[in-house]
Amino acid sequence: MKKVILGVERIKEFKTIFEGKRVGLITNPTGIDGHFNSTIDIFSSMGNLKTLFAPEHGIRGDFQAGEKFSSYIDKETGVIVYSLYTESRRPTKEMLEDIDILVFDIQDIGARFYTYIYTMAYCMKSAKEFNKDFIVLDRPNSVNGEKVEGNILELEFKSFIGYYPIVQRHGLTIGELANLFNHEYNIGCNLTIIPMLNWQRWMDYEDTGLPWVFPSQNIPTNHSAYAFLATCIFEGTNISEGRGTTKPFEMIGAPFIDADHLAKSLNSLNLEGVFFRPVYFTPIASKYEKVLCAGVELHITNRKTYEAVKTGWNMLYTIRNLYKDSFSVNAPYVVGRPHMLDYNVGNDFMRKNTYNIAQLENILKEDTEKFMSLRTNYLLY
Repeated sequence: MKKVILGVERIKEFKTIFEGKRVGLITNPTGIDGHFNSTIDIFSSMGNLKTLFAPEHGIRGDFQAGEKFSSYIDKETGVIVYSLYTESRRPTKEMLEDIDILVFDIQDIGARFYTYIYTMAYCMKSAKEFNKDFIVLDRPNSVNGEKVEGNILELEFKSFIGYYPIVQRHGLTIGELANLFNHEYNIGCNLTIIPMLNWQRWMDYEDTGLPWVFPSQNIPTNHSAYAFLATCIFEGTNISEGRGTTKPFEMIGAPFIDADHLAKSLNSLNLEGVFFRPVYFTPIASKYEKVLCAGVELHITNRKTYEAVKTGWNMLYTIRNLYKDSFSVNAPYVVGRPHMLDYNVGNDFMRKNTYNIAQLENILKEDTEKFMSLRTNYLLY
């Protein structure tokens, strides 16, 4: 099997795009080629890197989830780094004055609630507004490009973890997603995608032959990315999603849970491609810091049959039914705004317990089919 050639590795083939142009680069530690060369270093060696733009976690990955940071000078290159993890979340006119083109090179993990894709969308909007070209160096969807799952986000629940009406697992590469955002949601910037070579939609990240660099501290492995698609919704509840452990998102739990009973209850649902093992863990940070939790670990036994969103929803409903007096949905961060669970789900029907699980699964089926039809227009591979 041929190794996948990334967009960043094809810059010389598209050199006319970059010749004589001052580059602003949006990237993070995942911006490397197949030989561990940093995209920052590649553009720096070309002599046209003028500005760096940092998403959540920073250019070097040295900021925690949700941690705000100001602009600073990158000590390796001496180039200014503008923070995009701010209230505006987008480059201003002043930030773009010294550049001609914006280049985006960040590894996505294929989930609607991953903030990097909206950093890209905001930057595309600024590129349109201030007449800058926008280039995406394409990368694989780490959880493969075949499987699509989820409900379509309702816009009253739009946020930085869900800005456009797409499903939780979109099955698109970052370049395909940029095309969809640009045309379907009327951004209209001057967009160029530098595509990969040898990538096929069935591939998991492990099939690409590329080095894995964790895209954020709580997605340490590609297995974490698969689990994240199911368990991210627990962020909006009093159930630990495993932050502060060595297996974030792969384990969930709380002090009031009976691990064996929960595992047996979930395994009795016969959900495809996943097995639930009882576990005990003590987070060193985040929810229940230094408190023993009991719960389950997700062992994804077959990635092809595993239905992540359906799995997560069944987990939440099961826990709520088993622990009615203890389970709770977290209050909104801002009074009068939607709950975090609503933002994660893209709707309030899970918080309000509007539907039974069979009805929810019908919503998943219908919305997935709608989005599958839409995404067909933007497939590059």
